[in-house]
Amino acid sequence: MPLIRPAAAATLRRFSEPLTAAAVTAFGIWLMTLGGWLLWPLGGFLAVMGLAWAVQALRRVRFRQPAKTPGVVEVDEAQVGYYAPDLGGYVSLDELVELRMVRLRGNRFWRLKQSDGQALLVPVDAAGSHRLFDAFAALPGMDTQALVAALEDPVPAGEGNLPAPAESIGAVIWRRADRRGGRGGLDLAARSRHL
Repeated sequence: MPLIRPAAAATLRRFSEPLTAAAVTAFGIWLMTLGGWLLWPLGGFLAVMGLAWAVQALRRVRFRQPAKTPGVVEVDEAQVGYYAPDLGGYVSLDELVELRMVRLRGNRFWRLKQSDGQALLVPVDAAGSHRLFDAFAALPGMDTQALVAALEDPVPAGEGNLPAPAESIGAVIWRRADRRGGRGGLDLAARSRHL
């Protein structure tokens, strides 16, 4: 008979990173209570770093989806790959210019578009899709809170008695700023509304 029930063990594994970050924060606060010129700043540093780590760890937990869709996501050397029986491919994160959440036939996908126009659809619930959080968080100017919020938005239902649309292209979650020193497309679109 196992010491911990399987459901409790699964929950502990899922929240192991946030719990570790909380322990680092608590240790930092404990060091601060000891006082002194060395322990107070060291404890404060550990507490702040642990708190920042805990926030990111909780976002990673919220980002993780149970694997339901066939296929595997791979993140390797600044490339995102998706392998499935019927579709797949690679996208370079250095060449990525836009990230969206799209809905096709009732399923949600990340739409990763490169500067040359190629796009890759990656199901949010494919095996290994949790690796995308760190890859997306490393993009310049990415708001990880908006990234998680886009994932947590429910699939839009139809209004009244109308069925939900089969396809929808969601809002842009991230767009690369113009590499020539200008602003990204989102800021230009917002600026044009004010003119």
